[in-house]
Amino acid sequence: MAKYILKRLLYMIPTLIAISLVSFIIIQLPPGDFLTSVEAQMENQGTSLQADQLAALQQQYGLDQPFYVQYWKWISGILLRGDFGYSFQWNRPVGQLIWDRLGLTFLVSITAFVFIWIVAFPIGIYSAVRKYSAGDYAATFIGFIGLAIPNFVLALVLMYVSFAAFGQSVGGLFSPGFLNAPWSLPKLGDLLKHLWLPTIVLGLSGTAGLIRIMRANLLDELSKAYVVTARAKGLSEWRLLMKYPVRIALNPFVSTAGWYLPELISGVTITAIVLSLPVAGPLLIQSLEAQDMYLAGSFILLLSVLTVVGTLLSDLLLALLDPRIRYK
Repeated sequence: MAKYILKRLLYMIPTLIAISLVSFIIIQLPPGDFLTSVEAQMENQGTSLQADQLAALQQQYGLDQPFYVQYWKWISGILLRGDFGYSFQWNRPVGQLIWDRLGLTFLVSITAFVFIWIVAFPIGIYSAVRKYSAGDYAATFIGFIGLAIPNFVLALVLMYVSFAAFGQSVGGLFSPGFLNAPWSLPKLGDLLKHLWLPTIVLGLSGTAGLIRIMRANLLDELSKAYVVTARAKGLSEWRLLMKYPVRIALNPFVSTAGWYLPELISGVTITAIVLSLPVAGPLLIQSLEAQDMYLAGSFILLLSVLTVVGTLLSDLLLALLDPRIRYK
């Protein structure tokens, strides 16, 4: 197992280098750069940058250097000094911006991820064991609704219900009075009161999809010969179900863990904007629009690292869960 992990870690190095290079190329594909955007904004306001000011800014941010020099300056700063560069748009170090957002981003994403597993796992098992029952039909109907309704539409509906029925402030993760307050038990309680809404919104579509996957896989396992043989030998239904078929049917749950967390962080940007969540998605969109290359590149790189590491963890969990899988 140690040899397998070491081998996978070594494979990760060229993968991440290639990802960082492609990310840096992509964010520089649009014509112009950050200073082009600044000049356009100033022209709309009736002002403009002087030639010496423009040259000074280009030299300061290294924008007058060739692409490979800019890339090396960025990636070497991350690897050697932990310096992710400087955000031109926010006039702050990228590291500060990222860590300010990542804490709440991980909180919301992991909460939604746990919600998906807690809800999808038992309902998927029940739907398979009680096939074509009223509960199975109800779970199927709710699953189709969850897959059909866009997250941002569900967010708008729940925001209205939250405000109209409970009088709760909608949008964001804190009430206005706690927005800039230091952390305390009352602020934590206020966060928990607001956390249920993004958890349900972000988790519903994933829950619906995994319910259908769990049901289909478990139904396939329950019809196999080894289940019939074990049942004929007198093994109790609950023990039979949990010892073999459920373990094998869990494979899709574990295999999706590697890519689902990055998707929750970056793939729900519209929902995050609707809910006014102070998470990474909206900031990534702003950085791409402004061609803030260090901020955008750092976000893309971190999401790629999460995906690669998550895939490794998924593979290890699959091998532990399913004895048919071996480390090779």
